[in-house]
Amino acid sequence: MISNEINKNMQNSSWIRKMFEEGERLAKIHGKENIYDYSIGNPFAEPPIEVINSLIKHSSEKGVHRYMSNAGFLDVRKTMANEINKNIIDKKLSYEHVVMTCGAAGALNTVLRAILNPGEEVIVFTPYFVEYGFYIQNHNGIMVTINNEKTNFQPNLDELKKKITKKTKAIIINSPNNPTGVVYKENILKEMSLVIKEKEEEFNSKIFIISDEPYSKIVYNNIKIPNILNIFENGIIVNSFSKSLGLAGERIGYIAVNPKIENVSILMNALIFCNRTLGFGNAPALAQKAVADGINSSVNIADYQEKRDFLYDNLTRLGFTMVNPEGTFYLFPKSPIKNDIEFVKFATKYNILLVPGSGFGCPGYFRMSYCVDFNMIKRSISAFEKMAKDLNLIK
Repeated sequence: MISNEINKNMQNSSWIRKMFEEGERLAKIHGKENIYDYSIGNPFAEPPIEVINSLIKHSSEKGVHRYMSNAGFLDVRKTMANEINKNIIDKKLSYEHVVMTCGAAGALNTVLRAILNPGEEVIVFTPYFVEYGFYIQNHNGIMVTINNEKTNFQPNLDELKKKITKKTKAIIINSPNNPTGVVYKENILKEMSLVIKEKEEEFNSKIFIISDEPYSKIVYNNIKIPNILNIFENGIIVNSFSKSLGLAGERIGYIAVNPKIENVSILMNALIFCNRTLGFGNAPALAQKAVADGINSSVNIADYQEKRDFLYDNLTRLGFTMVNPEGTFYLFPKSPIKNDIEFVKFATKYNILLVPGSGFGCPGYFRMSYCVDFNMIKRSISAFEKMAKDLNLIK
């Protein structure tokens, strides 16, 4: 009845969704208050008041609900360009280098559709957001993975040198990273740009660097996120406001392209064409207006940091090891059982819902999403303590 490829992908699809559904099942048995669900990255915080007020204001605005340019509202694109330009050293963007999209997922699919020929390769660093593989496959590309474990989850440049070939069309980076919370260091990104330039000269090709940045505003301790357009000549930013403004349900994001890219106008025309012909059409009108009005606001980052600190301190006390995240709302501890899938199943005995690292291309770890109610986090610690004792992590 259905495509063999889709049937196969459905069997291998998101562990996040599987564990979320397991939580629904357990809640019916034990009661929702006794389930500790760290499975899904669904923002708990409500959108800032500026965004709510904007949605109300523009909902009755004449003409706002009609068709528009497939790149999005002109005033909104100008706002996005001005925001990005705050951290641009050299050549500034204009609205002509911005396309509004249906979230970062829509943005990624639009970019990949615009640039990929069948059989061309896209390099992804593990652990990675699991949907990347499906997006690349959507557009007849081939995903090539590089493991970042040995480099403390920073990009493994030694492996990158080996993996770039004449078929390499793009590299996807994700910082702050889902699932580790690691922020890629500026000096490493600059070294990466040198590696890429060397390989471009070797193969007489151009390689796009696609920076997936939905967590760029959720960072701690005043860490600054490097603007990749200052580092990579062929850089493309894709972003969404699902996390920074708590608007996951509104599906709103953008593509921003480095104006230094050769024949950039051709690329922009291709992006706008693909944004339309993939079936997204223009990004939702009200959501565009809301994110423009709320561009200087954000969800409560201090709340996320408090949750991170509480969980990191308690889990390390209980014998779990992990990198202390610098951003996002995820922890990525090492699995105390070698098989991370078996460990995640084991954790359900304590009503704890986690996601195996295998789901992110990085077995031996598990992901916890702490964009949840703080009271649930606090209640969960006793369950973690019982599990840690049973695993002989503590006495």
